[in-house]
Amino acid sequence: MPEKFHIHTYPAPPRFRPVGKMGIVDWREDCSSCHNCVKRACVYDFYRDEAETLHEDVGYLDYIYQCKGCLSCVQDCTKGILTRVANPEYDRLGDEYFTPQIITTTWFQADTGRIPVSGAGYGGQFSGPGFDSIWTDMSEIVRPTRDGIHGREYINTSVDVGRKYDHLVFEDGKLSSDPYPLLEVPIPVMFDVIPEIWDRGQVVPAVVRAADKIGTFSVIRGKDIAAGIYAVQNNIVPLLDASVPDVDEVFTAARMVMVPDSKDIISVQAALKAKNADQIVAVRISASPESARRIKELAARDIEVVHLVFDAHGRERVSSNPRHARDVLREIHGALVKEGIRDQITIIASGGIALAEHVVKAVICGADLVAIDIPLLIALECRLCHECAHDRLCPVELDMIDRDYAVNRIVNLIGAWHQQLIEMLGAMGIREARRLRGETGRSMFFEDLERDTFSRLFGERKDQDGAH
Repeated sequence: MPEKFHIHTYPAPPRFRPVGKMGIVDWREDCSSCHNCVKRACVYDFYRDEAETLHEDVGYLDYIYQCKGCLSCVQDCTKGILTRVANPEYDRLGDEYFTPQIITTTWFQADTGRIPVSGAGYGGQFSGPGFDSIWTDMSEIVRPTRDGIHGREYINTSVDVGRKYDHLVFEDGKLSSDPYPLLEVPIPVMFDVIPEIWDRGQVVPAVVRAADKIGTFSVIRGKDIAAGIYAVQNNIVPLLDASVPDVDEVFTAARMVMVPDSKDIISVQAALKAKNADQIVAVRISASPESARRIKELAARDIEVVHLVFDAHGRERVSSNPRHARDVLREIHGALVKEGIRDQITIIASGGIALAEHVVKAVICGADLVAIDIPLLIALECRLCHECAHDRLCPVELDMIDRDYAVNRIVNLIGAWHQQLIEMLGAMGIREARRLRGETGRSMFFEDLERDTFSRLFGERKDQDGAH
């Protein structure tokens, strides 16, 4: 039996003190200096070495905002001089999609390689937009053999990239035709091209190295490969800048290459296949209302892989009323299934994938695998402050990060995501990640639950424009 796929993680403490959510203010002028001060009993030891900590060049406010919120010191102080306060810097992290909670959760996973557990339950909204309106069916978690990463059953997280036959034909006990080239990825996550504003220092080399250690793919700009900055390796997917048949020979050795969609995309694919018949050609297209029609057309014309690109928040790249990836992917998957050609094309979805649960939900909606970029940067302590976009100093000195350290943190993040994938697959009773694609029967959608439960009583929900 082959060895189980496992991502080995190692602690990678942050270079800079993380931004905490809350802190404790100590009104010292009223302190009685009790012998059994409650600060000494802090379960997280934040007060244990208080004097030494305050003498460092960290700053007092930075120190107090590392509180974990157990509130034992606030409750037990005999003078009542300790007060819980919110950190205004925490609320400035990220944006409306990559929320402060998502950023600090990603930091924890990159630090430790472990699944984040709050212990206090979920205190957020019952439902939200996009992926937050999907719940996975965890009914199989009651079975002892489905105990996720601790269970006795092997849960396979690998997926295939490439075209498959819809049926097989044998002659004299042998296949009558050669199989299509097919790549296997051990986890339904690959690394997308890093936006240029973050392409600095050792960031991209660390992403490439981390992808190689994990066994997944990393998309690299073709111009950087042609310039000799990066060499074509097994895990590198060159992204060509132009859809023209005259392709540089340097890309021939790549197992997969990615090209932008165009009218003559079939000629581009033929030119690449003429130089390397085993090379998989992926077509990169922007998500739009025409995506389903276009992908059906590409699948019918023997295109193997489509990389569907949403914006950073997982929406279509249109100016008005953009749909979220969950709705676009469901439409595309349904259209391909209806035509009987779903297995003849692989769909990679990127944009809006911020958490491990988003990977599972994107695959449930119809993607084969996802590509991520921003979570990798957050793993390197990026705060998404966008100071670099204005040529200002990066608060975490991203361009000075050590490559091996950055690789460690990225591997830790994906290791934590892999464990969460196994937990979710096991709880849903699915032992094969390939079976998860389009499996909406193992999920629940908010609008379906609301309609089935309340529509007979209150009617259908209307949007802000008054439409149903």
